[in-house]
Formats: sequence, C-alpha cells, structure tokens
Amino acid sequence: MTTKTIPFSHQQLESIAEQYPTPFHLYVEKGIRENARALSRAFSWNPGFKEFFAVKATPNPFLLKILRAEGCGADCSSLPELLLAERTGMTGEAIMFTSNDTPPEEFQEARRLGAIINLDDISHIEFLERSAGLPEFISCRYNPGPLKSGNAIIGHPEEAKYGFTREQLFEGYRILRDKGIGRFGIHTMVASNELDPKYFVETARILFELVVEISRKLGIRFEFANIGGGVGIPYRPEQGVIDLGVIGEGIRESYEATIGAGSIGPLKVFMECGRYITGPCGYLVARVRHLKKTYRNFAGLDACMANLMRPAIYGAYHHITVMGKEDRPADTLYDVTGSLCENNDKFAINRPLPRLDVGDLLVIHDAGAHGHAMGFNYNGKLRSAELLLRENGDVEMIRRPETIEDLFATLDWGKMAGFRT
Repeated sequence: MTTKTIPFSHQQLESIAEQYPTPFHLYVEKGIRENARALSRAFSWNPGFKEFFAVKATPNPFLLKILRAEGCGADCSSLPELLLAERTGMTGEAIMFTSNDTPPEEFQEARRLGAIINLDDISHIEFLERSAGLPEFISCRYNPGPLKSGNAIIGHPEEAKYGFTREQLFEGYRILRDKGIGRFGIHTMVASNELDPKYFVETARILFELVVEISRKLGIRFEFANIGGGVGIPYRPEQGVIDLGVIGEGIRESYEATIGAGSIGPLKVFMECGRYITGPCGYLVARVRHLKKTYRNFAGLDACMANLMRPAIYGAYHHITVMGKEDRPADTLYDVTGSLCENNDKFAINRPLPRLDVGDLLVIHDAGAHGHAMGFNYNGKLRSAELLLRENGDVEMIRRPETIEDLFATLDWGKMAGFRT
C-alpha cells in the first residue's frame, strides 16, 4: 500500500495559485533529488554505474540541471532533446542517444556532441556511416522478442518497432568490428512502468549472458550494459513502491555469476529511468470550473487531456486529492473531465471523491513524467506552466504558460491579405 501524500498544504497551494493561475504542473525538487540518489545507492556496488535520465519523460532544462548535479546523464531520442542536454552542460559520453527511424541530422548532432550512439536497427550502421560517420564508441539495442513479456504501455517485444533480433545483433557487432570500431555497449528496453523487481534482474541476466557470448565469439570487449528504464511507480494507492535494493542486489548477483565468472569485466551498468525519478514528484493542479449532472456527475476542470493525456490514451489511473477536503468521505462518484471536444477527455471515470464545489482545488498525483511532455494544442488549447518547489520552500516558474501568440506564431499572417478563396 502507498499513502498518497502531498508535500504542501492547502493554504500553501492556494497562495501559489494566486500568483500562478491554474492549471499548472508543480514539481518537487527534494523528491527528485532523493529518487536519483536512491537509484545510485542501489547500484553502488558497480563503480561505473550511471543513470541516463530519460529526457522524454520531463524535458525541462531546469530539472535536467538538477539531475546533472546528482550525477545523471541524459537519455535522448531526438534533436531537441540533444540540444536540451547540451544547454544544461551535458555533452560527450554523458549523453546516450537512442532513437528510431532516425534522420541524418540527428545522427550528425549526436556525433558533434560526442554522444554514445545506440543503434536501433542493423541497417542504421550503413546509414550512420554515410550520413555522419562512424564514431569509435557504438551500442546496439537488443529486442529479445518472445523471451520477454511487455505491457500495454510499451507493447510486447516481438510486436515492437525497436531493436535488433538476436541474429542481427551478432551480425551487427561483427560488421562494426570489421569497420574498425573498438568500443562497444549493449542496450535493451522492453518494459514500461514495471513494478516487479525480478523483471529487471532477468533483463540484466539476458544482457550479461549476451555480452559473454558475443565477446567470446567476436573477440570484442563491451564497456557497458544498459538495462534500460521502465522502473514503475505506484499510481494506485493499493500498489507498493518497488524495492530498488532488490533490483540492485539481484543484478549484482547476476553480474558476479556471469561477467565475473567469465573474466571479461569490468562492465559498467547503465540505466535510463525517467518516470521513477520525476513521476511521483510532479502534480497537475487544477480547479473545478463546472459541475454537471445528467446520467452521471461530471466535474469539469480548467485542465484537460492536453495537460495530461495518459488517462485518455492508456486508461491510466492518477490519484486525485481535493484540497481542504482530504478528511471528508469520498461518497460521490464523478467523471473528472476537461473541455476538449472529445469524450475521452477524462482524468477519472466514476471516481469516488468528496462532494465537490465550483472552485475546489484538485491535485492530480504522479504527473511528473509523461505529463506536460505529452501536451498538445488540439482545440487550440494552450499548454500550462511548469513550476518548481525548491528545497528551501520557494516556488519558481520554470516554464511559462503558452499564449495565443505562441499558438499562432507559425502562421504566415502576411499572406492573408493576398490569399484568394
């Protein structure tokens, strides 16, 4: 069981909302730092361990700068993410570039920054060589197919568009070896929001055994094994927090049984968690705008799925706290909705909550990853501000809310006068 607590009071949140109108995303610095440190402690047995924060989860440079100070690198999948990493002081091997269907300019930028390039497909070897040149350090992404199960968020590996098959992996490393590449890594990422520690231990075992087999067969040496991210968080109160100690110790035992026994180490262990670090430390704060009663009770917020689309696309659960009514009975069922012209624009369906009033301040939990980042502008909705609660209690705006001028900025209004219909 997880107690869904909030690290600020109703009065404090009302004060914040007076200065920064709802809706907004609010991140908590203290929790973000603590989660990054907990991950490092779990792998302290591996001197080369590094967490490459998944920039796609929360692509805000202020948060990336905090994580850089905690020793994290950046896991990037696009040109803008590479530039965000660079602007927060991350370059070279502090960046892991893992993309798919990659355009040449993104490989070129990754080469310019000296990032570790993690290839998604065997055909990308030739494409990378032709478009940007081969670096001295390359990793390949393994897709284990039916050897591993997936889930609703990331899909099953054999159906996924990502990675090399086992046969392609051996051939890919052989090609790279013969082209003169001397430094190698290996990567996989087959789960998202997984709460079973054994899943990650098993993933590491598969990679470690591959490292031993490929090293011996091809005569190459691996510097790291990146076991990906996907460490889950307890979105539902009935779920428990994953035990990082069990993950770290289980992977250590697997490491000793394979890499240690094979005398091919040392091997650095990398991860690329996003959700685990920032997810529980971010909240979407909104107000009740309208209350409607037809066949159900509807609570319409000033936020919509443009601010948090996970419930609409995954059916994901996000806990909701009604500020100032935490001790009242949750005796009324509500569909908690936004104002988009789509019926799936709902944060919750038939959710028991205390009886609501217009103006109530609602906090939607666990919105610190894949929340603001997945925002969009359908219906002309504007993405909200991002705020940071600092460790000293101060609140800073780390991204201003969008304006209509932002939304229209890409339209060529100068052509309107001469446009004929």
